[in-house]
Amino acid sequence: MGRLTTHVLDTARGTPGAGIAVTVYRLDGGRREVARAVTNHDGRCDGPLLEGAALEAGRYEILFAAGDYFRAQGQALPEPPFVDEVALRFGIADAGQHYHVPLLVSPWSYSTYRGS
Repeated sequence: MGRLTTHVLDTARGTPGAGIAVTVYRLDGGRREVARAVTNHDGRCDGPLLEGAALEAGRYEILFAAGDYFRAQGQALPEPPFVDEVALRFGIADAGQHYHVPLLVSPWSYSTYRGS
């Protein structure tokens, strides 16, 4: 059974990104919200963002509220912040596989990769 998961690492502090709002959109035929979650103390969501029949082949976007997280941590940010909402767009070719899309983020940079 396929599933979509994520986690967030605050690379500026070297800690999990806890309490970050995550929204998932399906992009085929428009932009439709399909899931919401908030990262836990370990920077992960308590369950898959999508799994089983809810995970279909196609294009997706995960939107992370990184700027809100950094403000809540007391991080001084310029206005507007350099990194605020982080949108990661990616494709799912085989809905039977596990797609893990992590975010490594600081107030000044971010990166991702297909994890396991």
